[in-house]
Amino acid sequence: MKDRSDSSGFIWTLRYTLLNSAYFVAFCTIHAYAAVYLLANGFSNTEVGILLAVANIISAVFQPIIAGMIDRPGPLTNRIFIMFSVAVIFFGSVVLLIIPCNKAAVFIIYALIYMIQFAYQPVMTALCFEYQKAGCSIYYGLARGLGSASFAVTAAIIGGVVARNGESVLLYVNIVTMLISAVLIITFIKPRNEKDTETDTRVIEGDASSGTIHNSFKSFVQAYPAFTVFLIATVCFFFAHNMINDFMIQIIRNLGGGETELGYANFLQAILELPVMALIGLVLKKISADKLLIVSGFAFFVKILILLFTFNMAMMYLSQSFQLFAYAVFIPAAAYYVNSTMSEYDQVKGQAYVTSAITIGGVFSNLISGVILDNSGMKTMLMTGTAVCAVGVLIAYFAMVKLPHVRKEDMMM
Repeated sequence: MKDRSDSSGFIWTLRYTLLNSAYFVAFCTIHAYAAVYLLANGFSNTEVGILLAVANIISAVFQPIIAGMIDRPGPLTNRIFIMFSVAVIFFGSVVLLIIPCNKAAVFIIYALIYMIQFAYQPVMTALCFEYQKAGCSIYYGLARGLGSASFAVTAAIIGGVVARNGESVLLYVNIVTMLISAVLIITFIKPRNEKDTETDTRVIEGDASSGTIHNSFKSFVQAYPAFTVFLIATVCFFFAHNMINDFMIQIIRNLGGGETELGYANFLQAILELPVMALIGLVLKKISADKLLIVSGFAFFVKILILLFTFNMAMMYLSQSFQLFAYAVFIPAAAYYVNSTMSEYDQVKGQAYVTSAITIGGVFSNLISGVILDNSGMKTMLMTGTAVCAVGVLIAYFAMVKLPHVRKEDMMM
């Protein structure tokens, strides 16, 4: 029986890992190379910024709405929404290949692809925990870490391929990746002969198996005080995080590097996520998810603080190495925190609110950081990011240590 269980766990983890890897290959081509594709199609830097800001804002607004629909008992499930998202990206990429270079059409279709690709990220996370409750042994941390590794490998390879063959390569990769994703998600069927089981993750406060639904934002905020305040900290963390990522080439050029060093830095921070995410299940047995979220916030702060005093590429790489404790800890810890504290019917919303907060942090970074860089210089921009991140650390500590994780009324239900 043990061998059969181990074999089943390996198969489910492998299938979910492949689904995750396909997602992050497309995330690289759609998100990381958005500017490359759009600039090649006649967009200005300003127009690129507007498109990405619009897509991010719409995504941040609609993710909780979509999650609320999935959380309600009914025909729309995590799996169905992923199928829909995959289809939108596939057909959108096909249309972009065959239409003439019409900027208005490209703007609308690319914004839709960009938005939907971001929108189904929290649904992917929720899918894992849904299947875990149904008795499928899926090692989330390992699968998510290998997803980051697939992003790292794609980022290291795709730039040279695009340089040789043109930006349309990005669309072909999208199409192939979505075909693979379609096969994986269509066959990713939850076993019906197994009863839902309790997850191994202990609830910090209360009983997450409660069937209580908090569909309005007001009732959700009242039900989960610590989480709601922590979302503000998340915006602060990812304001700093996106500031570094969005303007990394300028930071590197300021240190005497160029595109090659940019590739090394991106690969380093992405590949370092794998070991931490793979081992997060073991870490959670020693340190609770709420405490890990505070640790990750402090690591975001240290990462940008090092950049503030960086004077060579070695220190730049040192800063990037803190991805080990920042993003690599934050993502799985946030996922486990939501799964362990929230009602079964609030968990997709919880995952979506985390992604929305990340997105909002990125939008603020897009709108503010460039202006500061153009008008006051690199040092001022990094000082601003460091200050905002420091505020985020204080908010995170207050939320996770001083506030209740679940409202008392919900704990009693």
